[in-house]
Amino acid sequence: MSGDLTRLTAHAMADRLRDGEVTSRDLTEAHLDAAEAGNHALNAWLLIDREEALRQADAADDRLRRGEAAAHPLLGIPVALKDLISVRGGQCTAGSRILEGYRSPYDAHITERLRAVGAVILGKTNMDEFAMGSSNEHSAYGPVANPWDLETVPGGSSGGSAVAVAAYHAPLSIGTDTGGSIRQPAALTGIVGMKPTYGRVSRYGIVAFASSLDQIGPFARDVRDAAALLHAIAGRDERDSTSAPVPVPDELIDLPASDDDAAVGLKGARLGLPKEYFVAGMEPDARRRIEEAVAALERAGATVEEVSLPHTDYGLATYYIVAPAEASANLARYDGIRFGPQYGEGDALGNYLATRGRGFGAEVKRRIMLGTYALSAGYYDAFYVKAQKVRTLIKRDFDTLFEQGFDALVAPTSPSVAFRFGAKMADPVSMYLSDACTLPVNMAGLPGISIPCGLSEGMPVGLQLIGPAWSEPRLFALARGYEAITSGAEWRAREPAQLALTTDEAQPTPAERAAALAQR
Repeated sequence: MSGDLTRLTAHAMADRLRDGEVTSRDLTEAHLDAAEAGNHALNAWLLIDREEALRQADAADDRLRRGEAAAHPLLGIPVALKDLISVRGGQCTAGSRILEGYRSPYDAHITERLRAVGAVILGKTNMDEFAMGSSNEHSAYGPVANPWDLETVPGGSSGGSAVAVAAYHAPLSIGTDTGGSIRQPAALTGIVGMKPTYGRVSRYGIVAFASSLDQIGPFARDVRDAAALLHAIAGRDERDSTSAPVPVPDELIDLPASDDDAAVGLKGARLGLPKEYFVAGMEPDARRRIEEAVAALERAGATVEEVSLPHTDYGLATYYIVAPAEASANLARYDGIRFGPQYGEGDALGNYLATRGRGFGAEVKRRIMLGTYALSAGYYDAFYVKAQKVRTLIKRDFDTLFEQGFDALVAPTSPSVAFRFGAKMADPVSMYLSDACTLPVNMAGLPGISIPCGLSEGMPVGLQLIGPAWSEPRLFALARGYEAITSGAEWRAREPAQLALTTDEAQPTPAERAAALAQR
């Protein structure tokens, strides 16, 4: 029964809860058991909070027994949170030693929203330190393994949240996306991940990386679940000045349940296929899966036209000026005085240097140095100001296409499938290229969703849909349509190939696997 419950989608769980077939405690215990059994081999979780999760499940069951009117679809449904989201009284490490031992004194806005609808928070997931990474190898608490192949990465920085869903530890999870950190791990682990329009979800209570780029979004195993989770967390928050006063559309919880009805939404859709997203070095088999997905969309009645986003080639360089610059400012607050541990026993400056030197990992230090350099006297205009001007051109490229009547753009999510531990650690630029297909969307503040579209040599490939600002309902409808027309595909029935190994306590940890690969 436990295994069956963890394989259900969130909307199927909701139906059983309302029919009285299961309780929220049943669902929560099943997922807690799965998370505890599989975490040794995957390292997806930094905290599994059984006691608090069961308390929340019992509270949800009370609400269900009372027949609470207009209950949200997530009432009683387990959810995992990336460990940079504040939960009152709980840890919030952001994957860094510099926040080890810190306890948040308040809830993030999205935590409040999840509590309000009655979702059950299972715990906190692993992540690249301060969300800086594309592989989840930069966590101070060890890398995360991909259940499709335990010697490969799950993508980052939200790799722990993606793996928690892909490995059936939770039906839903929350990640953050600064340059692709929801969509890329969703693609590499074979699940759905949405980066909403900038401002759709409040960033209050989220540890900041790059404030003009960060956005919170959902992971799920199907499109309807992802849309329901976004519906729960979206909306205006007066505590976040970048949170937009835009209504949360109810269409997010009204997507068609029937595949036939969902497929109808593709008829007449006009989609653009940006040629620049088929980047140099893209894996040929991954490219074929994208081409097959595009062909399927056309057979279903969509029109797909090749288009150009001419400034895409400048996106990577622009991002790696803007994001580190904002990070260098945001991370200045971590000084060993207000948060986390303090290292050193000298004067204030000595303690400050020792704390930051020992508390931050190599990738975070690299980006702080890059950002500080870009903002320094004599280089600010040459680098940061110029990057912001190019950012405007990148956004204008998207605006021009959407003004021509395209419903969405269709593109690869990642140029490759999941790669082995250590494959790109020695070459930061190669690692940064992993985000080449995702980061322009963040630069423009637009919504994007990654959905599974097949396998390449047994590993998942992700298809990305990009829309104009505030078009999440349309993107979800298109994604649901593609899900419907491929519902009978053989690859959709497959579970992660090495999932069964994750419950074997004799399996090496991801850190041990990474070390062994490095010695080969």
